[in-house]
Amino acid sequence: MKDFINNDDILRALATVEEPDLKKDLVSLGMIKDIVLGVGSVKFTVVLTTPACPLKDLIRQRCVDAIHKHVSPTLDVQVEMTANVTSARSGEALLPNVKNIVAISSGKGGVGKSTVTSNLALALAQTGAKVGLIDADISGPSIPVMFGAENAQPEVMQIDGKNYLVPIEKYGVKLLSIGFLTPAEQAVPWRGPMMSSALRQFIGDCYWGELDYLLIDLPPGTSDIHLTLVQTVPVTGAIVVTTPQKVALADAQKGLNMFRQPNINVPILGVVENMAYFTPAELPNNRYYIFGQGGGHAFAEHYNIPYLGEIPLVQRIRESGDEGRPVALDESSQMSAAFAGLAQQVAQQVALRNANAEKTKVVEIKA
Repeated sequence: MKDFINNDDILRALATVEEPDLKKDLVSLGMIKDIVLGVGSVKFTVVLTTPACPLKDLIRQRCVDAIHKHVSPTLDVQVEMTANVTSARSGEALLPNVKNIVAISSGKGGVGKSTVTSNLALALAQTGAKVGLIDADISGPSIPVMFGAENAQPEVMQIDGKNYLVPIEKYGVKLLSIGFLTPAEQAVPWRGPMMSSALRQFIGDCYWGELDYLLIDLPPGTSDIHLTLVQTVPVTGAIVVTTPQKVALADAQKGLNMFRQPNINVPILGVVENMAYFTPAELPNNRYYIFGQGGGHAFAEHYNIPYLGEIPLVQRIRESGDEGRPVALDESSQMSAAFAGLAQQVAQQVALRNANAEKTKVVEIKA
């Protein structure tokens, strides 16, 4: 052990610790901050790429081990963990303070995409991330019901002489939906251009403030709304929600291929298998694969995209959505743990995408 330890000794030790996903050391990545040396102790901060990092504990332990190995085995090591969500969206005219825009799609209706989106938004917010959610299903909005905000109405604020909608905030998530602007019982029989105009207003005429993640709950299929989104803002990445049966996977393939078209080229963050198995409340350890088994996992392997996880078919998930209090809010439940795991996987894939892929461009589609 050296008689005198300085900051450089600490940095040299931590330079041997690799960030497991990014495959570079913590020092060169600029993740080590605020080193404070005391008598027989050292304290420093590790700045993670997301508060939902699933490898937080592993990184902390590796830092402690590196200090003990390369500096002193008796040094008291205090590691504080904080996060600064990464972004590949710099200098954007629209939503300049939104770090990541994530499109959530499904090839067909009825796969629980909005349920997954709602609970994912809440699970990300519970990690400390700043989260917004746009309900882009103009003709069939469901987010107001799922968040228990059917009667909420956005306020209007003026900035530099222009009026902006202010999103509804519920459970720590900022929300905007056509359901906040029209009576609940009223149909919205709009043609494609009107729906696209509404989405552009949700993006450009709304004051979102600073967000780490803005989730876009897209309508089923591939439509004008999807094209409008990628033509309006650079999308960080897309998530595909499916169920295990063959017909759902066939439609999920179409949704996947739309984002992969050369003139669109939005990175795929991964696939979520919803309703993967049925677990009755009275038999919580039993699993019944009523829609087939492993379809989503096989789909991910076939198309070489990340498998973000599976969500079971459980009555409580449905009941929580109907009650306007999504199940992710119940932090003690098994279902909440499933969505927390999904949030970690999504955050991890966003960080990897931002580190390794080129910046997404706004799509220009010529008629």
